[in-house]
Order: sequence, then C-alpha cells, then structure tokens
Amino acid sequence: MPATADTAVLFRDVMARYPSGVTIVTTTDGPRPVGFTASSFCSVSAQPPLVLVCLARKAHCYPVFAHADRFAVSILATGQGALASRFASKNGDKFGAGGFVPTARGGLVVADCVAALECTVHDRRPAGDHLIMVGAVEQLCAPSELTPAVYCDRRFADLV
Repeated sequence: MPATADTAVLFRDVMARYPSGVTIVTTTDGPRPVGFTASSFCSVSAQPPLVLVCLARKAHCYPVFAHADRFAVSILATGQGALASRFASKNGDKFGAGGFVPTARGGLVVADCVAALECTVHDRRPAGDHLIMVGAVEQLCAPSELTPAVYCDRRFADLV
C-alpha cells in the first residue's frame, strides 16, 4: 500500500483500536532526566531477557535516547493516565510534579507503578519515523499488584 496522507491517518486510526499497556521510559541527559510515554513496548526474548520500545524521531527527547546507554521502563497502573498524558506531551517540565523514585542502578521509575525494568541498550534500529530501541534487562521490579493501565481508542480503559 503506497503511503499517502490519507493512509497515514487511516493507519493511526486502525492502530488506535488495538489495546495496549502504557509505559513511561526514562533516561538522563547528564543530570537532567528525560522521558516519554510509550505504548509500543514488548518483550523480545526471555533468554537473554530483552525488551523493545519505539520512540518517534520527532520527539523532543529523541536526541538523548538516540545516544543513551541505559533506560528504564515503568509499566503504569490504572489511574496514572494524567502522568502518561504529561509524558506524551511536548510541553513543560515532565518531572516537576514528582512521582518518580531513583533506582539502585541510577535510573528513575514511576512511584507506584505496576512494574519496572532497567535496561542497557542492546541495539537500535531506525524504522520509518520511529527508532526501535532494544534493551537488555538488567533489573526487574514488580512493586505492586495494581491493575495495569490500558489504552485503546485514544483513551484509558479499565481491565475487567
């Protein structure tokens, strides 16, 4: 199918119908934390443990993630939609309102998330208008038994 403006809109509409979990991915630029919301996150391998996350090349934090050696992924819980929306935005200080805790390995993860992973970058691959980052999982944490956030049809939904 040739790419046109109409097919791009239809593609986004179709993909919005696919329910996904919601994550916040963080790293640092020197002492400054940076991060983004990602629903394109999945496991790649159990042996060794690898995950992937996709980042838009036009994201403000793209230059930092394109060269970062490490990143952390926080799997969000139901009720953390405002946090996800804040990190999906290009405006303001995403970390200013707090809600993050440092990890033993120097990362930042969302307090009260469902689970968190700390990764070293295993590989990066350009893919269209996104960057695929594959992370080798170095540390895992499942701090709660909260219900994970789900995003579908451009809104947050509850698991039944």
